[in-house]
Amino acid sequence: MPPSMQGHLAMLLFSALVAGSFSFGSMIANEIAPLALTAARFVIAGALIGTAAALGPGLRCGQFRAPWRYVVLGGLFGAYFVLMFEGLKTAPPVSAAAVFTLTPVMAAGFGWLVLRQITTPRMALALALGAAGALWVIFRADLGALLAFDVGRGEAVYFLGCVAHAVYPPLIARLNRGEPALVFTFGMMMAALVLLVAVGWSDIRATDWAALPWLVWAVLGYVAVFASALTFVLLQFAALRLPSAKVMAYTYLTPSWVLLWEIVLGRGTPPALVAAGLGLSVLALVLLLKDEGARRAAARA
Repeated sequence: MPPSMQGHLAMLLFSALVAGSFSFGSMIANEIAPLALTAARFVIAGALIGTAAALGPGLRCGQFRAPWRYVVLGGLFGAYFVLMFEGLKTAPPVSAAAVFTLTPVMAAGFGWLVLRQITTPRMALALALGAAGALWVIFRADLGALLAFDVGRGEAVYFLGCVAHAVYPPLIARLNRGEPALVFTFGMMMAALVLLVAVGWSDIRATDWAALPWLVWAVLGYVAVFASALTFVLLQFAALRLPSAKVMAYTYLTPSWVLLWEIVLGRGTPPALVAAGLGLSVLALVLLLKDEGARRAAARA
């Protein structure tokens, strides 16, 4: 299987797992402080990734040279998760997922700034369609709200987190010095955990962990194992095989996955006009995949 196809499959699974964190995260966003939740999430995920790295490629001191790299990446991803759960306090899951789909446009820009990755005309069209679909959902198919830029506080807060998320893939490719994905992910997560504890110690101490509802622990388990540990590895894996814009392109599927999660959880569906915006996101993904196929065919010619 070509490396690029491996990257595509990794991101397909990534989008499905990430989507669950929106639906489940909104259920507990007001039950625990975002900093405390994210710190606990990184403890569990870090333990899993560290164990896998130790049993797999192994952990050696030389792999953690230039530790500032891990601090930069860990700070970005830690900020993303804290702002995500802060935003989910008020933003509906589908709307938050739509905000997430703005990251490919930003990732394309950061990809050019950091790696000088070029966006093809077809890719630019796909990114524009995806962004249009995202804005349609974020403003709930209300043209007046769009023109007035009447965006909810939760969506605005989460957008700041998505900026941090968008710069992450090109920085992985730039800062990785040949370390295995598991090792690099573990170093990043440990750096993020140190930063989270330093910044959020008061929230961590104030949390009555023993009195938390079982639902909080269940969601924490999901986001730590599936939407953190596994997705971190998938993102690292794909970022080393695909351009940054294509890595983040799979976020276009996230709102559709969230819609399915919401239906399964019995939480209803958005109005038809809002759901139409999801169709633009899926179309954007299809165009990006076709662009990848055309590029590979031209390379073989």
